[in-house]
Amino acid sequence: MGLLVYGSQGRTFDIEDRLLAHLRVVFMNKLRRNEPFMFHRSSDSGMFSVWVHPAVPMMFQFSGSRPPTINRNWVETLMIEAGGANGLRVVPEPAGAPEA
Repeated sequence: MGLLVYGSQGRTFDIEDRLLAHLRVVFMNKLRRNEPFMFHRSSDSGMFSVWVHPAVPMMFQFSGSRPPTINRNWVETLMIEAGGANGLRVVPEPAGAPEA
């Protein structure tokens, strides 16, 4: 289980390593384009939503020793979600999709 560390106060969110690796690609690409977005995620303690913006410090911390392979189709789907009016909500990973 990895961590998304968000904001200057270091708020942490537990996120499974495979999903976290895909979110890192989406966040990096959106922020590189200067496209802030809202990120929504359910957790054991409820739902959280954060505004993802280049001015907000973030860190992706992985618990595994090897990086997960990236499913390009999942990244593309998550990018579309992030660009939508409601922001990024995690959708299930497509089965049998190409990996990078």
